[in-house]
Amino acid sequence: MKVSAVKKPLDAQIDTSQEDNLQIYLRLLEKWQPKINLVSGQQDVNSYWERHFVDSAQLAALVNTNDKTCVDLGSGGGFPGLVLAITTDLHVTLIESDQRKCSFLRTVSRETNANTEVVNSRIEGVEPMQSCPDIITARALAPLLELLNYCFILFPAMSKAHTRLLFLKGAQWESEIKDAQKHYKFEFKKHQSVTHNEAQVLEISSVRPI
Repeated sequence: MKVSAVKKPLDAQIDTSQEDNLQIYLRLLEKWQPKINLVSGQQDVNSYWERHFVDSAQLAALVNTNDKTCVDLGSGGGFPGLVLAITTDLHVTLIESDQRKCSFLRTVSRETNANTEVVNSRIEGVEPMQSCPDIITARALAPLLELLNYCFILFPAMSKAHTRLLFLKGAQWESEIKDAQKHYKFEFKKHQSVTHNEAQVLEISSVRPI
């Protein structure tokens, strides 16, 4: 399958070199998937573009020119963090607890020259960082409240930073917002997903514990 399926919703975002690297990524995903189950569910290769690559690549449109760093929580097979590392100028730190998946992430990063650092650890096990990234991403990892808890475990000073959170969320996004608002104050924008009618990309900022 050609990478034009990925390029379609983001024509202005993806250049020829990035297309080539996404093709390399796909081939590696095809090769590794039967061995370590990088993406969940029974899927054929033709569905990978829409369900994982396009879904992740839509975040590139929300990256600003002054954004330099990103931390991806629970990276799994690299969605969305590794896709962002390929399609933007961000340096992306990929946090993943599964050693085999980390090997995959490092292989794709090497083969595509992606600007990444792979951290093999549970989120709770990562040493807290005083320097906050410009962006934090996550996809299919945990409810919003738990994601915000993770963010403050990693970045205790986040309430004083200008970090934006870009989380891909499904049909239950509204209830997740309400639950999180019981414990945190924050501003948010929702962006309609390009791949799922009931899904949204949540862009969250100015997070403060209550």
